[in-house]
Amino acid sequence: MSAVQLDRDEARRIAIRAQRLDAERPSDLLALVQQLTFLQLDPTAAIAPSADLIAWSRMGSSYQPAQLKQAIERDRTLWEHKAQDEITSPAIAMVRPTSDLGLHLAEMASGVRYKDAREWLQANESFRQDVLARLRDAGPLLSRDVADTSTVPWVSTGWTHNQNVTRMLEFLVARGELATAGRIGRQRTFDLAERVYPPGVETLPLEEAKRIRDQRRLRALGIARAPMVGEAGEPVEVEGSSREWRVDPDALDRPFTGRTALLSPFDRLIHDRIRAQEIFEYEYLLEMYKPADKRRWGYFALPILHDDRLVGKLDALADRKAGVLRVNAIHEDVAFTAAMTSDVRSEIEALATWLGLRVAD
Repeated sequence: MSAVQLDRDEARRIAIRAQRLDAERPSDLLALVQQLTFLQLDPTAAIAPSADLIAWSRMGSSYQPAQLKQAIERDRTLWEHKAQDEITSPAIAMVRPTSDLGLHLAEMASGVRYKDAREWLQANESFRQDVLARLRDAGPLLSRDVADTSTVPWVSTGWTHNQNVTRMLEFLVARGELATAGRIGRQRTFDLAERVYPPGVETLPLEEAKRIRDQRRLRALGIARAPMVGEAGEPVEVEGSSREWRVDPDALDRPFTGRTALLSPFDRLIHDRIRAQEIFEYEYLLEMYKPADKRRWGYFALPILHDDRLVGKLDALADRKAGVLRVNAIHEDVAFTAAMTSDVRSEIEALATWLGLRVAD
């Protein structure tokens, strides 16, 4: 059977619909995260934390950060997780639907992946038991409330060197023995997984779970490079690209109405830079780690989506002390029409209002 043929216009629209960035805005946070499969967590809050900005860009003013906190800490319909989402991506912090927990438990139970981490855990078995006992008696706790009784220190050339408690907590969360129970400010609290995760969750066999996760990932992306989603979906050829692509068959031949949206730099619409370039003809780099004089678009530039095209970047920062959203520049990748400019300005005003700020150019 020959592959489906798609022009770039339809490929873009499939991706935008799948990410819930078309004109039909979702209104329920849990349903949104179930479609997206996760919201990425990142401490950078130059405008707003990434998970909040991603939810706002879909739901608009009907979303408030308190909803995310309640879903994680009270309703337990979402859970915090740190892992690779794709085989080609690094591990990231995220919140996932608790209904998907069974898709991850087998992989978590298989243990940490890296040999040095496994050896460190083996050498610190008494430390592990101390941590579990402490949390069993007094959890949930911040990491600073857990004593370091390690016999072998964690050795690293990076910032984690000798951070023994933090490493132990992270590894036990990764193995499914502990879980993130909540947050005090930006700091996580930890507790026994059995007191955070719901009882009776069925653990799917690893290979079956990976297959379903590939299917869910493709549903969330609409169209993806084949290495990102395995055998999920159907093969597809995209106009102007020689790469192997997979498409969610349920996303084909559906109507599309676009809108204007400001996206997080961590948004899944643009996270795969190859896909962004080949399907959207869009170039983007996160520049917060570059010296100021080397930045083209700004410290935390927001990609701008208009209809079915990525058309520019917004260089803005939230100055909460001054009560303003400072707009440093609107970078136009294509020449904006008067209507586009008006739509982008309206979205900037909506973002400022949601943040409780006023716009300052």
